[in-house]
Amino acid sequence: QVHVVESGGGLVQAGGSLRLSCAASGRTLSSLSMGWFRQAPGKEREFVAGINRSGGSTYYADSVKGRFTISRDNAKNTVYLQMNSLKPEDAAVYYCALTVRPIYSSNYYETGTYNYWGQGTQVTVSS
Repeated sequence: QVHVVESGGGLVQAGGSLRLSCAASGRTLSSLSMGWFRQAPGKEREFVAGINRSGGSTYYADSVKGRFTISRDNAKNTVYLQMNSLKPEDAAVYYCALTVRPIYSSNYYETGTYNYWGQGTQVTVSS
């Protein structure tokens, strides 16, 4: 059984920064591809960023490119999402997701790719 826990959400002013963390247990992180998604009230869950097993390949939604950075520390079994220059439209519940299956780059963007999800962490951005 894989357990996923996000942390680091909170309230920040527009233009500010937050770093989200995703800790996974029950499986060696280096065997997992991982992604961050977000869901705002009344909207569908959307892809934010993804990272492959080694951390050598990363993927971003166009809306966050240049502002967000996904990274991983396999020794700590943790994935991070550094969010800079936050905008009010970034406000959402952010979810960490992971998959144990080998996937193609195009798969990172799809919610159905992922086997396990965390409970989410709230990010609020004030204007």
